[in-house]
Formats: sequence, structure tokens, C-alpha cells
Amino acid sequence: MFQVAGIRFARSELRDLTVAWLALALAFTLFLEPIQFSEGLTAEYVRSLGPLFARSLVTVGTGFLLHELAHKVVAIRFGQLAAFRADYSMLGLAIASGVAGFLIAAPGAVYHRGRITKRQNGIVAVAGPVTNAGLAVLFLAGFLIAGGGFVAELCRMGVLINVFLGVFNMIPFGPLDGRTVLDWSGPVFGLVLIPQVLFGVAFLAWF
Repeated sequence: MFQVAGIRFARSELRDLTVAWLALALAFTLFLEPIQFSEGLTAEYVRSLGPLFARSLVTVGTGFLLHELAHKVVAIRFGQLAAFRADYSMLGLAIASGVAGFLIAAPGAVYHRGRITKRQNGIVAVAGPVTNAGLAVLFLAGFLIAGGGFVAELCRMGVLINVFLGVFNMIPFGPLDGRTVLDWSGPVFGLVLIPQVLFGVAFLAWF
């Protein structure tokens, strides 16, 4: 058992977080730099993956890890026992979808148990997407300040990945956060989802 800032993590949980982080970074890398099957895996293509994978590790790592940590911290605050568990079949699907040219990013979830109200459960669920929204704004500030070069490209990628993670997780389907949030409060659901969609569209249009 490890403890960081008063939050406890089992060894298996840290392993699952690490594997999910690496798998998502690879999935985003393959999505952003698709394989040209007609040309095969050329040496030039393989070399191009390294810098992109490094940027993905930073941006996906920040977005994914803080998203899941937000779920865990809020759940613990409500008196829950909470831990992240990776879904290895979904991690494989994420990588395969990246190769295929689309992304399914559902690497696992923070599972929590204990007595909890519907409102509290909704707040736990919305904490992750709200964290991604905040990170997107921070990366946007870095992008504007940098003005160009490597840091600007890293921040641009951070904006897009966090918007994607925030919007994707707000889809009201299956185990995604959006379903729990919508069951709790329609206004909160719209207040979190719509601005992120508009923010992403505006960023792509302007930058």
C-alpha cells in the first residue's frame, strides 16, 4: 500500500493506472499518426512515432490520471472506499480503434462502495470531466503564452486531448460518467457538456 497526499493506492491500482496510461498514450499516438498500410511500417514512420508518443504520455497522462484521481478523491471525501481498476479488454480496443482511425477511450474506472446519495454519486461522476475542462483551459493558456514551437504544440495537443476526454466521458451511455450525471441532474449535464463541445469546436476553428 502506498500513500500520496493522504490518498492510499494499492500496488495493483498503481499497476492498472500505469498500464492504462501507456495504452491510452499509444492509442492516441496511432490515431494522430495513422499507419499507411499501403506503404507498410517504414523506418521513417516508426521514427515519427517517438516524439508524438512522448507528447501523448505527457498530455494523455495528465488528462487521464487527474480525471481518475478526481473521481477517487471526491468519492473518498464522501466516505467511500475507492480504487481505479483497468479494463484490459477495453484497453486493447482503444489501441485497435486508434489504428482503425477512431478512438474508444474507456480504459477502466474508479470503483467505489459505501453509502452514498444520488447527488453525491453524480458529483463523483462529474468530477472527472470537470477536471478535463479545467486542464483544457490551462493548456490553452500555455499555448497562447508559448506562441509557437515545441511547447505550443504540446499545449495544443493537451487542449484537444482533454476536450476529447471530457466530452467522451460525458456521453450518457453505458458506464461512462455522462449517464450517471444525467440521471442526477439534466442542467448540470448540459452545463458541463455543452461548453466543452463549443470550446473544442472554437479551438479547432481558430487554431
